[in-house]
Amino acid sequence: METLNFCFDSAPVLKGASPALCGVVGSGNLEILIKTGIEPAACRVCIKTSARGFGETWQAVLGSFAASHAAGGTVIAINDMGATPAVVTLRLAQALAEYQGGGQ
Repeated sequence: METLNFCFDSAPVLKGASPALCGVVGSGNLEILIKTGIEPAACRVCIKTSARGFGETWQAVLGSFAASHAAGGTVIAINDMGATPAVVTLRLAQALAEYQGGGQ
């Protein structure tokens, strides 16, 4: 397992609710937990992944997400079992929507 930590500037999240969990850890998938952080303009991300050596890819995918979504003021934990960048982006959007109360 490899652990990666990133912090990205991001517009503040519009509305935070209870922590949100999205996805299932399994072959080729991942789970994402998003909760409230303490820095309103920062999105902190911690990834535990079975796929070693993809730090630059993670940084690019997460940086793009943080730039295009209001995710500031959050802390995101990702447990990965080899998900593709497209699945990562989809699950991040789902988790953020759930966190903002959109899953109700």
